[in-house]
Amino acid sequence: MSDSNYSIQVIERIACLLDALSSPAGTSSLKQLAAATGLHPSTTHRILNDLAQYRLIERVQPGRYKLGLRLLELGNLVKDRLSVREIAIEHMRALHNATGQTINLSVRQGDEIIYVERVYNERSGMQVIRAIGGRAPLHLTSVGKLFLSVDEPKNIHSYAIRTGLVAQTPNSITQLDKLERELAHIRQLGLSRDNEELELGVCCIAAGIQDDTGKLVAGLSVSAPANRLRDEWGEALSACALRVSEALGFRSPTKASLRY
Repeated sequence: MSDSNYSIQVIERIACLLDALSSPAGTSSLKQLAAATGLHPSTTHRILNDLAQYRLIERVQPGRYKLGLRLLELGNLVKDRLSVREIAIEHMRALHNATGQTINLSVRQGDEIIYVERVYNERSGMQVIRAIGGRAPLHLTSVGKLFLSVDEPKNIHSYAIRTGLVAQTPNSITQLDKLERELAHIRQLGLSRDNEELELGVCCIAAGIQDDTGKLVAGLSVSAPANRLRDEWGEALSACALRVSEALGFRSPTKASLRY
């Protein structure tokens, strides 16, 4: 095996172990981690020891491990360098104050969206399931569908084949033709909706954020219990997303088309 192939293999093993340690349980045993990654226990133990030296993981007790504070430090560095997040946060707070509901900022990564910021309070009546850094499939979320709506038709078809348009709830869109109709409606309206497609009882409206080139770089969404979502929030949401876009250098005619 060449040195480069060996290095890639080591990185893959590290990535698999870090993913396994991100389980909701918080801590994992050596046996659990070896089973989750398919690595031999001795290999797992050796890599864990190396990761612990660099504070990427912590040994909380003999044979049990959790993610380390160094990851939090690195994560905060990345988070702080997301200029769209820095610009959006005050606008998100204002929108939250106006609606009383959870406001999310999300970006696309591959076939998923990632939640990079959120403004909410406990009185909104909605439990936050996906924390900052959480991911969700594009076709099941309001922001994800915004990104799909500006993609090329062939790329949408490829996405459907890759993901199988897997459902999370009975409301999830699982057929390509239905998804395409939904995306056409989004292009016309400029707003996207999630009708309990990712989580039962939760609906969302989303508007896109564009940079100085007109490229769709993020999405703002209002999340609320299904019986509490109001259509009139769409106007305030669009205005908020436009203010963030303009702060990123976007200059729009009366109605600019999204581009990704």
